[in-house]
Amino acid sequence: MVLFKKILVANRGEIAIRVMRTCREMGISTVAIFSEADSKALHIRHADEAYCIGTALSADSYLRMDRILDLCKKTGAEAVHPGYGFLSENAKFARMLKENGIVLIGPSAESMEVMGSKIASKQAVKAFGVPLVPGIDEAIVDPESALKVALTVGFPVLVKASAGGGGKGMRVVYNKEDFLSSLQMAQNEARNAFGDDSVFIEKYVSSPRHIEIQIMADNFGNTCYLFERECSIQRRHQKLVEEAPSSVLDSQMRKQMGEAAVNVAKACNYSGAGTVEFLLSESMEFFFLEMNTRLQVEHPVTEMITGIDLVREQILVAAGERLGFSQEDLHIHGHAIELRICAEDPANQFLPNVGRVETYKLPQGIGIRIDDCIESGTDIPIYYDNLLAKLIVWAPTRLQAIDRMRRAISEYVIVGVETTLMFGEFVMTHPAFINGKFNTHFIQEYFTGSNMASRILSHEESDLLGMAAIQFFQAEQQIPVSQPKQHADDYTAESGLSDWYRQRKEQ
Repeated sequence: MVLFKKILVANRGEIAIRVMRTCREMGISTVAIFSEADSKALHIRHADEAYCIGTALSADSYLRMDRILDLCKKTGAEAVHPGYGFLSENAKFARMLKENGIVLIGPSAESMEVMGSKIASKQAVKAFGVPLVPGIDEAIVDPESALKVALTVGFPVLVKASAGGGGKGMRVVYNKEDFLSSLQMAQNEARNAFGDDSVFIEKYVSSPRHIEIQIMADNFGNTCYLFERECSIQRRHQKLVEEAPSSVLDSQMRKQMGEAAVNVAKACNYSGAGTVEFLLSESMEFFFLEMNTRLQVEHPVTEMITGIDLVREQILVAAGERLGFSQEDLHIHGHAIELRICAEDPANQFLPNVGRVETYKLPQGIGIRIDDCIESGTDIPIYYDNLLAKLIVWAPTRLQAIDRMRRAISEYVIVGVETTLMFGEFVMTHPAFINGKFNTHFIQEYFTGSNMASRILSHEESDLLGMAAIQFFQAEQQIPVSQPKQHADDYTAESGLSDWYRQRKEQ
């Protein structure tokens, strides 16, 4: 095997740094690109070479395929790692690199095109027996015919953009009277956001959980699933907290979903790292949602429970290597949780926040990993995604991982911009999360800015509240606890948990 000598990382922020670290371990030189707004960005210092590629706007910098190609030729980079976002799922970019003899560390353009269209992907996986949400798997042409399908499926239904993402071009319709107007709004939004107004409809799965399966495939027909990630805690259809494994899957369901994910990969002749996303209903039925043909933001939790460096595997597969493991070699070790630390204000509807990071101090200790891109004095630009860091913890059990996450959050200091750190503490101390009884509506059902503000506690108070929540969980599960059992027997709601916390604080 001849590994790449030099890789251009076509991204910025924490994912660029994360890729560069693995490249350094493998003895591979790296090339960074940056915009004028990122001239002092941390990822520049992690690369062997760095080049300004344009102005602050993404369209004039990180999305300039021609400039990236020219830079590959200039620097002698044999491959490009696109990270996530920007050009990571751009089939045109994949083809451009291939035509110029440069390897994209990712799947083929053809795989991207199939899975980049929700309609095409549904049609492709259908032949492999992958469960689909009832509905129509082709673009709506005649609104009246679509209404008949909706009536057959039964309201509520979901109107979705074929090229969509992030909740754009998506409408939940609860009755036939609103169907035609909602359909038109979804088409207009999809056209404006993606330049494609193709939409389809499917049965709306109420109160679902969002479960995704990490897969890895080589160019020799070998595909493995690296278990699941629970990604149900979201705002605006974007994830904030992820964990692996899920608290609700047993070994049989895990195997079924994993094998379905492998079939999705086979349906598009996939190579490299990818993620197959499913909806899990309250009755524990799972349905194919989509496939992300790239590395996910939340990939570290999978790395923590499997011990496998997914970026390293991506590079090896792109270099022509076979997978270095089989399905039988893979096992789940412990539990991992990730909190996305974004520059936004949870107390104000998660509105983006910009400014200068005045103080930045990291938590430390066993089982803690930080993937970040800031330091004290960093200015947060308004032009890009506001993800500042990812706080990942690992522990032998889920409850221990929750405890460790709470402790890590209490030690993490970011002064100067509002972040989602305190929202993370809200989640880690909430009974629904600790019990594993939550779904994608967690924020709508439990969270307001005011109730987060009321939970800004001292370290001692935070510890007590976390202990209260775990007592609540253990009582429900009839697990022996160190406190007298009568303290937990009557906890049937968060109010009971609060009573326990108040009593302990008064002691």
